[in-house]
Amino acid sequence: MVSATAAPVRLNGSRHPSVSFRNIIGCVLAIAAPMIIWFSPISLNPTSKHALAVASFMIVSWITETMPHAVTGMIGCYLFWALKIVPFELAFGGFADETPWFVFGAALFGVMVTKSGLACRLAYMVMRRVGAGYSRLLLGLIISSFLLTLIVPSGMACIVIMASVALGVMDVFHVGKGSSVGRGIFVTLTCTAGMFDKMVISGAATIFGRGLIRKETGIELYWSQWLMAFLPIVVVTVLVIWKLAIWLYPPEPQAHIGSMECLNEEFRKLGPWSSLEKKSFILMSGAIALWSTDFLHHISPAVVGIGAGLLAAVPRIGIINQEDLKRLNYLPVLFTATAISMGSVLGQTKALQTMTSVMFDWMRPLISGHTYSLVLVTYWTAFVYHIFLGNEISMLSTSMPALLNFAKTANLPVLPIGMVWAFAGGGKIFAYQSAVMVTGYSYGYFDGRDLFKMGIILAVLESVLLLIFVPVYWPLLGIR
Repeated sequence: MVSATAAPVRLNGSRHPSVSFRNIIGCVLAIAAPMIIWFSPISLNPTSKHALAVASFMIVSWITETMPHAVTGMIGCYLFWALKIVPFELAFGGFADETPWFVFGAALFGVMVTKSGLACRLAYMVMRRVGAGYSRLLLGLIISSFLLTLIVPSGMACIVIMASVALGVMDVFHVGKGSSVGRGIFVTLTCTAGMFDKMVISGAATIFGRGLIRKETGIELYWSQWLMAFLPIVVVTVLVIWKLAIWLYPPEPQAHIGSMECLNEEFRKLGPWSSLEKKSFILMSGAIALWSTDFLHHISPAVVGIGAGLLAAVPRIGIINQEDLKRLNYLPVLFTATAISMGSVLGQTKALQTMTSVMFDWMRPLISGHTYSLVLVTYWTAFVYHIFLGNEISMLSTSMPALLNFAKTANLPVLPIGMVWAFAGGGKIFAYQSAVMVTGYSYGYFDGRDLFKMGIILAVLESVLLLIFVPVYWPLLGIR
């Protein structure tokens, strides 16, 4: 049985990959773009123009990935301050926002349920309830993937956990790499992991998107409200992707996936509930209960997430120790904070208004007439925009503030537009668009054609579902 922390195979065995042509172009553009804007004769006040120049460096570097996203963000914030464009408290103001600390709490939460083994146990419990057989096991994996999204706020972590379960099940039933069953399971898990964390405020991108909506509009968007808005879409998506995977990847005649006894045996190997699992379950249940009822008590999801994560690190509870904290990846926290800082600087210096007119004015005649056109244009614009930005947070940080500002000035419903835009980041057709896609792809069970085929079908499905639920169902939840 592969452990829940097993790492995927490496796509490239080299420890020091060569500099690609994309990196070279990215470095050139990251230097040229800000220089051109800084010294250009455009009719902007100097502060706005200089803020836009530094922001262009950040945006180009994020798009081309010439350096780690957090490093780019820190350089940009430093330049805002060092070049006296804005004062220090504004240049690094994103660190005082609750969103990056929600990401930090979510990371602690993920470490808690992964280290304790609770996530893997819950996945097996779901599959045992669903039953044996390729069709039922696939449905169990999909449902487990969604449930893991509620407790593991990382699509990459969900992929690793679910892949370990899937590999164990396939090993039991003697189904290996290159099989139709293996392709179907892994491409399905990859696509669902990248999509489900847009239907729940769980992953870093969704947390970041909610934070931007709250910051730019002043609207308090509750965890439960977001979940209820997308829950019908979740149900339909689970059923459709299940049937779609069975249709596209039917099991080979020689595949024998039907022994419930083998599945039960794998579950028995986990043994009785450990002390860490019990503690994690109590914290997890409490956090989900508070998140689900935030419309009653109005406690911020960030407060709950950070609180649960920090409680897990308290010595007397002892789920997370010092070594776990050392291994924790803090770069997403820094990246999120610097991206929010950039948006604040652009807003305060009025540079955002210039970006708004350039990026979104062409959308005005297309989405001002009807809710259906608003949904379609917003979703597919974000979908196409995401193709050019391989990172979801980069996509949101470089577009969401300007989009919401445009919606406000055009008297459009800002909350549905912001939620649709954030959700559209879940639609992907290429592996490079997300670290989640790369993680799933790296196991080697499917190729780019499988991802493109499944991705484009799901993108069309999600746009149709939004057309159905946004105009009719969302207003009932106060999203209008």
